[in-house]
Amino acid sequence: LRKKKRFFIMKQNKYDNPEFFTKYSQMTRSVKGLAGAGEWETLEKMLPDFQGKRVLDLGCGFGWHCQYAIDHGASAVTGVDISEKMLEVAREKTSPQIRYIRTPVEEAEFPANSFEVVVSSLTFHYLVSFEDIARKVYNWLTAGGDFVFSVEHPIFTAHGSQDFYRDAGGNPLFFPVDHYFSEGQRDTTFLGEKVTKYHKTLTTYLSALLQNGFTITGVVEPQPPAHMLAASEGMKDELRRPMMLIISARK
Repeated sequence: LRKKKRFFIMKQNKYDNPEFFTKYSQMTRSVKGLAGAGEWETLEKMLPDFQGKRVLDLGCGFGWHCQYAIDHGASAVTGVDISEKMLEVAREKTSPQIRYIRTPVEEAEFPANSFEVVVSSLTFHYLVSFEDIARKVYNWLTAGGDFVFSVEHPIFTAHGSQDFYRDAGGNPLFFPVDHYFSEGQRDTTFLGEKVTKYHKTLTTYLSALLQNGFTITGVVEPQPPAHMLAASEGMKDELRRPMMLIISARK
């Protein structure tokens, strides 16, 4: 019998690269936590009540959202991330009540009905398949459970460069959107490193939720809050195209 070839995609883990991790740790959102994230004020409004609930954070990073859940009454919180360096910081800076698991998000496994809430911040555009994650999360959630996540907006990921076309003086002219319906790998540069992401259309995100039994309860393209726009002249360019997408759904 002819053997079938099996193809494996290496799980990307830039955050355990010491130079990359140092640069990431110096970003505003890393230093200030949730307060330094431009989308946080919008995301917070979309989160459910955590009181007495079991919460899972996929791609938890430094654990800011895990700590938020604990601070707002969650009975148990689990954070999953591929980076040991990120989890080292999370364990140092967040509550000892939080359980952290080092594993690629797409390889995480939990029994059915393990959580009342699943959250994820800016992780799923690093994964090949959103359909697989949506199916797993639906199984992990109890009936009536909530799934809230943010991703890089499909307009932001479509072309792959993730930057404005600029004039000779470096001023942004326009943001490129191309090959929107061609989903798949995009190679870009982030903090001076080549980073691989996977572009998915808005249809893919929403359809995967609906086809797996979720009810969509919110879809928002967040804008930076006024105080961030006032603090940085360059931040106003964030109003020229959506950078992020936040979706909430319920089982």
